[in-house]
Amino acid sequence: MTALDVRPPRTEDAPRPRRARPKPARARFSRRERIWAVGMTVVLVPLALAWVYPFVWTLTSSVKSNQEIFGSVNPFTSVLRIGNYAAAWEQAEIGRYFLNTVFVTGFSILIAVTTSALMGYVLGRYRFVGKKVIIGVFALVVFLPEGYTIIPIYDLIERIGLSGSLWGVTLAEAGGVSIISVLLFAGFFGQLPKELEESARVDGAGFLRIFATVYLPLAKPVTATAVILQFMHSWNDFLLPLVLTLTRPDLRTLSVGIYALRDEYFSDWGVMTAASTLALLPIIVLFLFLQRYFVESIAGAVKG
Repeated sequence: MTALDVRPPRTEDAPRPRRARPKPARARFSRRERIWAVGMTVVLVPLALAWVYPFVWTLTSSVKSNQEIFGSVNPFTSVLRIGNYAAAWEQAEIGRYFLNTVFVTGFSILIAVTTSALMGYVLGRYRFVGKKVIIGVFALVVFLPEGYTIIPIYDLIERIGLSGSLWGVTLAEAGGVSIISVLLFAGFFGQLPKELEESARVDGAGFLRIFATVYLPLAKPVTATAVILQFMHSWNDFLLPLVLTLTRPDLRTLSVGIYALRDEYFSDWGVMTAASTLALLPIIVLFLFLQRYFVESIAGAVKG
């Protein structure tokens, strides 16, 4: 140590001085950006309230009487009429319609998602004559109104002997394959590397085994999206179940059963909105569980 070195010797036990971490710089927005943000807020907040208001009205009306629903615009009430839910479940037979809808929706998801994935796999992984024609026909089917296909579907269900049964309604719901799901599967499978398929063929795997054990497990986001789309279609569909259950009221689904609560002279809107709330809850719960995969699927489709 020299005479010019006046710093005290550092011992092993002496704590090292901590350096102060620099504070992150705050993002500064220009005047134009702030004006744009305020303008978009002014526009989007009313739109958001307009979208949310019907759900809020349904939820609050489910615990009111008819006089309270139409007597005031105040969404809140001092008396919660929970009995509307009990009346909807038991007296209006919403419980039976709920089980019918679970049966139809569950099996239609199994059938529709499987067929959509298989079609998307073929369209995404294979080249064959007429492939572009098939995709073009699928795109045209999107614009075909459902009402135009009611008579052929009813005639087909009648010919195969499934008329007047839940299996007939299930097959009718699953028959309208979601073109969006097929195209999502095709886009996802088309961007996967060919080496996966080649290595599986070397191991002796066939078409179905490669699809089920190699490619389908990788398509969880797209599968979740297809499940959500088919669930919403089957759970909320009205026209097909209405036509197919005209002669069997005990086979009604929720949408048809809730519509049947409307009488010509009197309608208990408290019971109807309670039944509608019960019908909405499964969709909300399913989306909350699968929303991560749904967002990943849409993002992947846009990226691809």
